[in-house]
Amino acid sequence: MNHIIRVPNRLLRPQLAARSRPSINTASFPRLLSSSPSSPFQSSHTHRRALEHPTMSPQFTIPKTQTAAVVPAHGSPLEIRHDHPVVQPEDLKPGECLVKLISTGVCHTDLHCAKNDWPVASIVPLVGGHEGVGTVVAIGAHTAGSPVKLGDRVGIKWLASSCLKCEFCRKGLEQVCPKGQYSGFTIDGTFQEYCRSDVQHVTPIPDNLDSAEAASILCAGITVYRAIKYSKSQIGDWIVFPGAGGGLGHLAVQYAAAMGLRVLAIDTGAEKKDLVMSLGAEKWIDFKESKDLVKDIIAATDGLGPHTAVITAATSAAYEQAVDYLRPGGTLMAVGLPGHATLNAGIFQTVVKSINIQGSYVGNRQDAFEALDIASRGKVKVVFKTKPLEALKETYEALEAGTIAGRIVLNF
Repeated sequence: MNHIIRVPNRLLRPQLAARSRPSINTASFPRLLSSSPSSPFQSSHTHRRALEHPTMSPQFTIPKTQTAAVVPAHGSPLEIRHDHPVVQPEDLKPGECLVKLISTGVCHTDLHCAKNDWPVASIVPLVGGHEGVGTVVAIGAHTAGSPVKLGDRVGIKWLASSCLKCEFCRKGLEQVCPKGQYSGFTIDGTFQEYCRSDVQHVTPIPDNLDSAEAASILCAGITVYRAIKYSKSQIGDWIVFPGAGGGLGHLAVQYAAAMGLRVLAIDTGAEKKDLVMSLGAEKWIDFKESKDLVKDIIAATDGLGPHTAVITAATSAAYEQAVDYLRPGGTLMAVGLPGHATLNAGIFQTVVKSINIQGSYVGNRQDAFEALDIASRGKVKVVFKTKPLEALKETYEALEAGTIAGRIVLNF
């Protein structure tokens, strides 16, 4: 049965509630690198005003149950449940919000979490997903200084919350926060109709950006945008994207082209070739047709090799080849997350070619604003197909087979 709840906005700072969470060694788990800190500060005057003049929210009808995609245990198949409980407004902690989802993207990371093939285990039962767009329908009591209000359209990302107080958060490295929580990994994510998150970490969606399109920017777009940005590539430089026709790759091609870079796209198949060339790639190599991929990449980039390689593929081979084909002084941006592979770069070649190797994992709150802004100005278009939540299992199968061109977005 549905019921109507009045939710007061009040004061204290949040920590996301979650059921039993896995213990995470932040030194071993790859975090998101970021740009600049954007931790808001509040004066004591603001706190006094919030205490003295609490405001009441509009009314929203929030059901007790919902449809959700659940992995009940590690190794268990995905289940679509129509009686999954909805977090109620009175159960939100200070600083938390409840978002009624409109759309959610499907990321390869979700597949890793569902299969539990990373060195760090996810929670179970698990509701995956971390590319959600929806409407804020409740904000926890005692929340002060919320940057979003009821009725706002916001995005839920991989990084669900961080403390905003530690050294890493202060330096803009929110993603390595020891208290960080992750949507669809350490807390329930966006493969459900209603999802809780943190008011400081949800991202406002530009009015002119479609919800289904914005969903994929929240992870895939931010990830490749941040990798290109931190590679320090300059206008006119060659940049190569193995897997250019995939979910991350086709967005990377567009962000790079918008930044004035020359794009060499690597993938296989006529459909993906047509896609990336239409999005701004200058040259194309089909890796299945190439007899010597390293040689062909060097030849295609002025005979010297590309200045930058952004590796989104989850295979160690893609990383190892990059050291060989990058030009001297080139940069390898490590993005893809194979579960147990290693990066075996020849030390001699790495040193004498002065190769830079840098990890890059999604992005921080400022990166999210920038990536969405570029998309909202028409510089980047997400190529996607929409499906219902019930199609998640077949989407996972297509991701494993590598047959998806662009992205899959699930609508509620």
